[in-house]
Amino acid sequence: MSNFKHWRLEREAGSENAGVAWAVLDTADSSTNTLGADVMAELGMILDECEKNPPRGLIFKSAKEAGFIAGANIEEFVASDTPEKARALVKRGWDLYNRLAAVNYPTLALVRGHCMGGGTELALACRYRIAVDEPGTRFALPEVMLGIVPGWGGMLRLPQIVGPAAAMDMMLTGKNIDAKRAKKMGLADACVPPRVMENAARMMVLSGRPMRQIQLPFMQKLMNGPLKGFVASGARKQVAKRARQEHYPAPYAIIDQWQNHGGSTLAVPASAPTSLDALVTHPTTRNLIRVFFLQDRLKGFGKEASAFAPRHVHVVGAGVMGGDIAAWCALRGMTVTLQDQSVERIAPAVGRAAKFFERKLRDRKLARFALDRLIADPRGDGVRQADVIIEAIFENLDAKQALFADIEARARPDALFASNTSSLKLADIAAKFKNPSRLVGIHFFNPVAMMPLVEVVAGESTSPEAAQKAAAFVRGIDKLPLPVKDAPGFLVNAVLAPYMHEAMRCIDEGIAPDTIDAAMLAFGMPVGPIELADTVGLDVAVAAGRQLVGESAPPRKLVALVDAGHLGKKSGKGFYTWVDGKAQRVDAGGTAPQGLAQRLIEPLLDATQRLVAAGIVADAELADAGVIFGTGFAPYTGGPMNYLQNGGR
Repeated sequence: MSNFKHWRLEREAGSENAGVAWAVLDTADSSTNTLGADVMAELGMILDECEKNPPRGLIFKSAKEAGFIAGANIEEFVASDTPEKARALVKRGWDLYNRLAAVNYPTLALVRGHCMGGGTELALACRYRIAVDEPGTRFALPEVMLGIVPGWGGMLRLPQIVGPAAAMDMMLTGKNIDAKRAKKMGLADACVPPRVMENAARMMVLSGRPMRQIQLPFMQKLMNGPLKGFVASGARKQVAKRARQEHYPAPYAIIDQWQNHGGSTLAVPASAPTSLDALVTHPTTRNLIRVFFLQDRLKGFGKEASAFAPRHVHVVGAGVMGGDIAAWCALRGMTVTLQDQSVERIAPAVGRAAKFFERKLRDRKLARFALDRLIADPRGDGVRQADVIIEAIFENLDAKQALFADIEARARPDALFASNTSSLKLADIAAKFKNPSRLVGIHFFNPVAMMPLVEVVAGESTSPEAAQKAAAFVRGIDKLPLPVKDAPGFLVNAVLAPYMHEAMRCIDEGIAPDTIDAAMLAFGMPVGPIELADTVGLDVAVAAGRQLVGESAPPRKLVALVDAGHLGKKSGKGFYTWVDGKAQRVDAGGTAPQGLAQRLIEPLLDATQRLVAAGIVADAELADAGVIFGTGFAPYTGGPMNYLQNGGR
């Protein structure tokens, strides 16, 4: 056995598997495996040893419980802040993985847990890949989300292994692929349970099976060759629907580098707009990396209460929000009791959950298990056993106070009480508690399954322990907790309300809804403010205007629609007509007034500055994180406060 600082090279002997070598990665002083310069240098030493004494097969695996490889060392990339440094970093990985791919003995990546970025590219450079069938096993090439490209061979090898269409989908979205899906699409040669993974790896690496590239269907090979232009053209059209090149150059660079430069970012002339040089110096890259670190900061909240690991959640209120919160918690492995006035009121939420589990899990057995964890509880018996109790009923102070009085009398003394209120002050809800320190706000956003952010609200009486436990719970269900103080609208709704109302005032001035939404889509928002208002509900928009914008005279068209019963998506008509859940757009044919996007974004920017100054969030960075992950505010800007700091006015 050869020991390095980060790797172990272990050779088997004395059995039918004699000669099989294991390269075991255990990045020093880290809970996860990352591919820093030292780790990559030692990988080169392992290949040196195997060149001198070739094994019958070489298997890569992780010694970390956290997963296989989390990817490259982001700090090293941040430090590579010039084109020259970035090229040196990319060349190191490109050359090393090409060397691995060319060895004359079989190689295999045994992937258990996360396999991201450079980890996936290492696996692609091996002859075989085995995915361990566990929920945490995920393959991804997420570089595009940082404004960069998979420069260590991903753009070359992934299309050869799974076909260019599937490869482009992975690389252009950064999406995760689970173990079963990886096997189905050909990214993994096998998907096996943990108990047999090492034997399966030994058998496959010695099997002599042809590589996946050789097995690729003829049509897929054509799409990697003469039909590349056709595939690239289709991919550009799809990307253009979601991202403008001036805002997000990386996906366009991926397409160009695959189509015209053999998947090598090093082959692109430095002067080209799709070159590594252009990406490294583009402000989007800096801002997206900033967003990555902001996300990491949000993930860190709740660690102070890491011993709090709730298993039973009780949700009161089976409406859209309460039902979807319950379904999400059940999906994440918790037992959930869902309470409402009758089984009939709970049934629609359970029905939605069943469809959600089938769509999300793509496995009938797993979907059934998830549904079994979601228990209709009209009498509220689950209150007595629950670790976390979430109130998600209608926004009425008296009703919430009465509900919590009953809950406080029956719940365990260590249970966490949470309200999903979006408009009432937590201090008012807690006013009749015997022990108000137990109440915290846990404010989800709609749709629960899509929105990553959850605001964790500390009221005047909320104890630090309760707030920490709430953040730990939010992280435990794979959401991003944002600590905020108890104030109307907290952060996210307080910045959205003036933005949406300014958009609706534009309608009163004669600007078409489509024109308004198109201007903000061009700015980089995921959805226009008028469509967003329709989705939230125009009755909610009226109430938010009174409370959060301080309007004495709300937008005229908004009031007229609400008075007529046209409340947006939920009623089938608002500013748009809605059919099958989609807004039916009518092109008014007008052009947007000069500076429309800037006019619309001004109230959001002003509100964010005001809330930071008032201490609703701890600092400007957290405000940026909250507005990006809670509203979808254009990530390429780095967030509203960063946008202002960099001359966004």
